Amino acid sequence: MTVVLELLDLLTNPAFWTAVLRIATPLILGTLGVLLCERAGVLNLGIEGIMVAGAFSGWLAVYLGAPLWLGVVVAGLTGAAFGLLHAALTVGLALSQHVSGLGITLLATALSYYGYRVSFPKVNTPPTVTPFAPMDWLPIPILNTQTALTLLALLLVPAIGWLLYRTPAGLAVRMVGENPASAEGQGISVARTRTAAIVAGSALMGVAGSFLTLAAFNAFFFNMVNGRGWICVALVVFASWRPGKALLGALLFAFFDALQLRLQQQGDAALPYQLYLMLPYLLSILALVLVARKAAYPQALMKPYRKGER
Repeated sequence: MTVVLELLDLLTNPAFWTAVLRIATPLILGTLGVLLCERAGVLNLGIEGIMVAGAFSGWLAVYLGAPLWLGVVVAGLTGAAFGLLHAALTVGLALSQHVSGLGITLLATALSYYGYRVSFPKVNTPPTVTPFAPMDWLPIPILNTQTALTLLALLLVPAIGWLLYRTPAGLAVRMVGENPASAEGQGISVARTRTAAIVAGSALMGVAGSFLTLAAFNAFFFNMVNGRGWICVALVVFASWRPGKALLGALLFAFFDALQLRLQQQGDAALPYQLYLMLPYLLSILALVLVARKAAYPQALMKPYRKGER
C-alpha cells in the first residue's frame, strides 16, 4: 500500500512530468530526424555521432559569442553537412547504409572530441555558457518550465506529420521509400528526394544534440549523448514510422528514465544502481517487441536504388 501511495504521489508531482518532458526533447528531435531519413528509404546510423557534433558545434558557437538561436542553427548545419556526406555515400555511390552510418558516427564523434581538445587544451573543467531560459511567460503548467527548444520539438511533430501526409513533397518522400522505381516513373528524382530527406533529418539530429549543451546543460563533455541516438533509431520502429507515435515513444522512454532516477533517490540503497539504470531500456525493449511485430516498415528501406535497374 505504501508503494502505491508513493507512486501516486510521484505521478501527481509536476516536477516529475517536467523531468519527463525535458528528457524526451532530444529524443523527439532525433526520432523525427531518423523518421525522415527512413521514410525516404535510407537508414541513418550516423545519428549518435551527428548528435555529438551538433552538441559540440552549437555550444562552441555560443561560447565564442554567438546568440543561442544561432548556436542551434550552427548545430543544424553541422548535422546537415554530415547528412550530405551520408547521402553521397549511400545514395550517390549506393554503398552500405549500415557501414556508412557507423562510419559517420565514428567520424563525427572523433572530430568533435578532437575539436574540443584543440580548442581547450589546458582546461580540466568544461567551460560553460548561459543556456536557454525557461518559458515562464507561458500560462501552461509544466510547459512553462521548459525551454523554447522543447516547444520547437513539440511543434515539429504535427508539422512533419502535415509535411509527410498532406503535401506533394511528403508524398514524394514516402514514394521513394516504398517504391523508388514507380516514383522515378512519375518524374520524381529518387536521388534528390532521398538526399533532401537525409539532409533535413540529419539537421534535426544536430539540433537534438544542441539541446543537451544549450538547454539541458550549459557545457559540452564527453559521452554526453550517451546512446540517445540508438534509442531514437529504436523509437522509429516503435512508432511505425509515424510522427505522432514517435512523440508517444519518446515520452514513454523519458517516463521510464525519469522513473528510474526517482527510484534511485528513494529506493533501497542495497540494490545496485545499475538495476535502476537498466529499467528504462528493459521496459522500452518490451514495448518495442510488443509493437514492432505489427509495424509496416517502408518497403525500400536499406535498399540502394540505381536508375534503370530493377
